Parts: sequence; structure tokens; C-alpha cells
Amino acid sequence: MFLDEMPEFDRKVLEALREPLESGEIHISRAARQAVFPAKFQLVAAMNPCPCGYLGHPVKPCRCTPESIQRYRNKISGPLLDRIDLVIEVPALPAADLVQAEAGESSATVRQRVIFAREKQYARQGKLNAHLSPTDLDGIAAVSPEAKSTLGNLLEKLSLSARSFHRILRVARTLADLAGDDTVNEHHVLRAVAFRRSL
Repeated sequence: MFLDEMPEFDRKVLEALREPLESGEIHISRAARQAVFPAKFQLVAAMNPCPCGYLGHPVKPCRCTPESIQRYRNKISGPLLDRIDLVIEVPALPAADLVQAEAGESSATVRQRVIFAREKQYARQGKLNAHLSPTDLDGIAAVSPEAKSTLGNLLEKLSLSARSFHRILRVARTLADLAGDDTVNEHHVLRAVAFRRSL
């Protein structure tokens, strides 16, 4: 889904996804009837860095004003962003980097690491880290004292919400699992915070 190409109606629909993103359920109330439906899904969305699309481009200059960039980014509400685990800026690469790019890990190698991490999560807690409640996290996350201290400082410095805190912990726990680590260390926390770059 490309957020910057959505009409206003679709933006309202996107905002309505806040509840199912949080709870995995959707509640519908009509007159005297109410219904609850399962609504677990993975939201993957993208948008340009600014209205013209060239903010931060290595060659093409951006022609947007700071005010227009801020208006553009404000189209996605803070409460919705708060419910998204990973917000990553992907800068445009210079042509030379594209031409001389080295081959990365194969998909098969990455897939095996993901399968191992999933199996580890099911063995430890019977479900994926994404489905851990705040109470579960307290007992399962296994965060080192240094990582807890770093996360506490970052929460205060970046004015992050309690929801963000728990989402960062889930991502940090997953990063530790992908690395084969039993304990969530400071570098896992720092990387998880970096994955929540605010728009």
C-alpha cells in the first residue's frame, strides 16, 4: 500500500485499522447488534519522503518547503504510527552503488534464520513475540540490566509512549532470537529503536 497515493476516504479507512492492528479483532456495532471478527494481518506500507519524492536524494534536489513536508507527513497520524512496529527510511542510492552492489545473503539463508527464530519463540512461550502481552514480556523478554537502562533513557529522551515501549521490546526480543541470543542486550534495543524512526 502506498500511503501518499491514497485518497482521503482511504486515509480514513487506514485510521480505522488502529483497533485491529492493536487487538487482532474488529468490532462492528449496528443498532442493537454487535459482532467481533478476527482481523490479524500484517500491514506493509510505503510513502515518499516528501511531496516531490526527492528529499535526501543524492543528485536531484528537493523542491518542497519545510512546511509542505511537515503537512505531507502529518497525513499519517501519530496514534497509527505508534501501532506500527518498524518505520524505516530507505534512502535513494547513487547509481555507482547500484552498479557495484555486492551480492547479499541468499533468501534461503535468511529463511532458515527466520524459521529457527520462530521455532525458538514457540518453544519458549507457545506463540510469536508479536503476540506477547505486556505481562508476558515482563517474564519472557530476558532483558539485560544495561539494555533496560538504555531503553529507559531513550523512552524519556524520545518521549515514547508505553505502547512504543512494548513494541520496541518485542522487536528487540525478535532481533535477539534471530541472532541466536538468549538475552536481549543493549545493541538489540538500540537497533529496535532505530527501526522506529519517526516520520
